[in-house]
Amino acid sequence: MAIVSIKIPQLGEGLQEALLVELLKQPGEAVDRDEPLFTMETDKAMSDVESPYAGKLVQWLVEVDSVLEIGTEIAILDTTVEEHIAAGPAFDHTITMLPDGEDTVDFDTRQNTHSTGALVAPKTRKFLIDQNILELAQDIPAVGQKLTIADVEAFLKNRQGKSQHQRSSAPTDAFHLVPVPKTQIKLNYRLTKAAQSCVPVTLVADWPWLNLETIRNEVRETGGPTSFAMLCRCIANAVAQHNSFRSSLTADGRSYKVFDHVNLGIAVGIGNDELVTAVIKNADRLTADEFFTAYSDQIALAKQGIDQADESTTVMVSNIGNMGMRIGIPAIVAPAVATLAIGSPISQPVPDGESFRFERTICATMAFDHRMANGVGAANFMNDVKQQIQTFSL
Repeated sequence: MAIVSIKIPQLGEGLQEALLVELLKQPGEAVDRDEPLFTMETDKAMSDVESPYAGKLVQWLVEVDSVLEIGTEIAILDTTVEEHIAAGPAFDHTITMLPDGEDTVDFDTRQNTHSTGALVAPKTRKFLIDQNILELAQDIPAVGQKLTIADVEAFLKNRQGKSQHQRSSAPTDAFHLVPVPKTQIKLNYRLTKAAQSCVPVTLVADWPWLNLETIRNEVRETGGPTSFAMLCRCIANAVAQHNSFRSSLTADGRSYKVFDHVNLGIAVGIGNDELVTAVIKNADRLTADEFFTAYSDQIALAKQGIDQADESTTVMVSNIGNMGMRIGIPAIVAPAVATLAIGSPISQPVPDGESFRFERTICATMAFDHRMANGVGAANFMNDVKQQIQTFSL
């Protein structure tokens, strides 16, 4: 039997990192050669990564929603093959299981030994990653031959004590590090990928609001859908009529992947300024009752911190109006090709002969990828949503 390391493979030319979306096996489970082991997301697509060996999964070294560099070790596998995966040009390593069940890694001293000579075990490395201090590993003193979680905890306690002692006399430019929430790490990854690849263009339109507002008032007491939920249905129906807004661009840029159905994304705040995405699958194929049930169910999942976006989530909707904002310029969040920011309703003066009348409107701002749609197509889409709003009924 051999203990081997599983690494993030090169998933495409030029890729430097990927987002770990899902772990498909649990420690202790058997793994077949070429069986999907985990799911990664890149700016190109979502893909399952297969195991290069058969054996038993011993341990995951990383967590879901981590952004990982290509070549990062993410799992330990107990194989039935007397060989191990090369760690790459920087170093090789083997892993030995100790009697107490804790594994220690014998690393090449060029990159992985401490100034104290201690070795970093996978469990300790995972703890360092969780604490967002992996880069400080070489500065942490170890009691024995290997760095343990207890050593790291002692280091953190000592650093916290020093920080509190120094804070009272700290200079005005003093700071302390705060770990980025996992939801924000995922969002930052997608925002960065979108910024690196898409060509953003923005359109702004005023949409009539009286019809949806009137229907909402009629169904409010019976627990009917909110006006924003009704608007999301109007948007889904419009997306169904425009191939550009339910498509993604292939990696070579020569083809559009047009999805058969609309998987509508909705931005959901979960507190602490964190955002995740709820997704209504097959939104254009649902009846009104099915749509509004799915709307409530998926938002409830999102509020538990469960992000549901994938490559087929091509349009995102953000309700900035519920925070009192009227206009906002949204960011495109990969893999979506467009994001709609919906402002709060206002009564707006409209010329009426020699006088004015007031109409209830909302301001909708859409950022879209110019590679997927041109200005005329995007304007037609916005006008189709407007038509959906005006003719909407329950």
